[in-house]
Amino acid sequence: MVKVPFSLSTRLIGAALIASVFTSACSNESATQEQGMPPSLVEVQQVETARVQESSEFVGALEAQERVQLRPETEGRIVSILAQPGQRVEAGTPILILKSDVNQAQVSGAAADVSAAQAAVNTARARVQAAIAERDRAAADVELQTTEYERTAQLAAEGAQSQQALDQATNRRNTAIAALRAAEDNVGVAQAELNQAQAQFDRAQADQAVARSNLSDTEINAPIAGVVGNIPVRVGDVVSTQDVLTSIIQNQVLDLNISVPIERADQLRVGLPVELVDNLGTPLVNGEISFVSPEVNTTDQAVLAKASFPNDGNLKDGQFVRARIIWESGPGILIPTSAVTRIAGQTFVYMAEPGEPSPDGQPQMIARQQPVSLGSIQGNNYQVLSGVEAGDQVITSGVLNLMDGAPIMTGPPGGPPGQPGLEQPPG
Repeated sequence: MVKVPFSLSTRLIGAALIASVFTSACSNESATQEQGMPPSLVEVQQVETARVQESSEFVGALEAQERVQLRPETEGRIVSILAQPGQRVEAGTPILILKSDVNQAQVSGAAADVSAAQAAVNTARARVQAAIAERDRAAADVELQTTEYERTAQLAAEGAQSQQALDQATNRRNTAIAALRAAEDNVGVAQAELNQAQAQFDRAQADQAVARSNLSDTEINAPIAGVVGNIPVRVGDVVSTQDVLTSIIQNQVLDLNISVPIERADQLRVGLPVELVDNLGTPLVNGEISFVSPEVNTTDQAVLAKASFPNDGNLKDGQFVRARIIWESGPGILIPTSAVTRIAGQTFVYMAEPGEPSPDGQPQMIARQQPVSLGSIQGNNYQVLSGVEAGDQVITSGVLNLMDGAPIMTGPPGGPPGQPGLEQPPG
């Protein structure tokens, strides 16, 4: 006894089963033709060459490329809301206005300090000027007394003046020099006081600038251009620096993070086309891969890729979507999924072909069962690898009621019967 391998025996059994199906179908065709079974109403579609894609589907959530949460820089009460959720704004657009009594008081106090410091500077400057004037008078007096001393000394040497007159001239000169030194010291003290007053004035101005800046923080502006998100606060609410007032979302382009299995990593590249599809697989938005991570996630052995999609306003930040990466695309054959039947694991379609004329001599079409090899599903269509060619007439409706060789007539489902094998004229 010869042992047949399991896989070979399985193929032999399948072939025998298919052969029995065709034998039964042929006998059914003969019986159908002999018994004069009425033709079935079906729809027929001519097969055409279409673009076939090799793709993989992924699910994820869309993310805005830039999103900013707005928080107040200072505590305050909301007195005005100037924007609406969903409104598109430019950078710098006022969104909310806060009122802070503390900041206003700080601004007022800082302004008073600046005024006081300015007055102190003016007073110190006046003292410097007075001290300089006094020093100049003292210097002039020293010059005068020195001249007098020199004249008296000459006359005393000639015997024209007494020693007492010389002593008095010497004393006046020394007094003038001492007064000049005191005046110069006063100028130094006054200048130091002016410098101190000027420093105090500079500090007061800096404090005033900070207070004004804090006051301006009560106006919350959009830091970027985008769409205003939800505004959970209301006029009259008191908010702190930890509260989120709203968000600005830049959603002209949305990104989708995709974890691609490592087996496909060699096919990933920037610019690879990606489609967002609905539940039926119908393409909605076209995008492309904009980023491929240079490393592999060791946990799930996947490569992170980012796909970017233009947004016409229908896509939302955080929205869950189905995305299809198109690995390859080329010409091929597609047929509707409704045209496919399965028997014993084998896939078939019914082809509309000319049959024998009816007893009254009219032309007649029949359904011819054709085995096919199928590829992946694209939307509502199967890719056909073999068994069907462009130009074939494939039956797309009513296939469950057909058998090989059964007479058919074409027309819209549920419509009135047409001539066997002829399409109903448009009415």
